[in-house]
Parts: sequence; structure tokens; C-alpha cells
Amino acid sequence: MDIIFTYAGTFSLEKELKPSTVADVAIGDVFIQGDFPGHAIIVADMVQHEKTNEKRFLLVQSYMPAQDMHVLRDPKNPLAPWYTLSPGGTLITPEWIFRARDLRHFRRTIN
Repeated sequence: MDIIFTYAGTFSLEKELKPSTVADVAIGDVFIQGDFPGHAIIVADMVQHEKTNEKRFLLVQSYMPAQDMHVLRDPKNPLAPWYTLSPGGTLITPEWIFRARDLRHFRRTIN
């Protein structure tokens, strides 16, 4: 992550990451809007309801230069940091609004 934070901006990183879907969201995925200014947030943790399979995820972000991460508070539920998102939905964070189509993941390799 140190290398990415040092050398990549949202514009180049968005082009490098692969599109993902809300149904396939995983820890390490990134909601990103590559622009000037752009913004990115990382899925840091996840839980899934064992009966309904609803996924909730914990998001972290930093600022420029990216030096330390902090957990985002969900404006819809100020007492909990867990977010949900439906396919085609909008993700509202305290500082930025993302769309489901902004979700991307790093290239996954199989060793």
C-alpha cells in the first residue's frame, strides 16, 4: 500500500483497477472516482448475515498525501460504521458520493 499511496493518484489507479460489482464486493476492493480531484475509499472489512446474505462493509480513507487511514462513519447510521449498497445504488460517505459502478478491485492472481 505504501507504494500505491506514494506513486498512484486516483486518475491512474482507476484505470489500473478492474471493475467489480456490489454482489462480488470483497475486502480490499476500492470505490474510486479518478479525476482531478478524485477520491478513493477502501473496503477494509465485511460481514454477511447468515440467513439473508446481506453484506455490510467497513470503509476507510485517507487524504493527500495518503499517510494514514481512518474509518468512515455512515451518515445514515451515525452510531455504526457499517455500510450497505444495492446494485445500481449510491454510496454516501461524509465527504464524497460514490455509485455502485465506481467499485473496482485489484487484479486477482492465483499462485
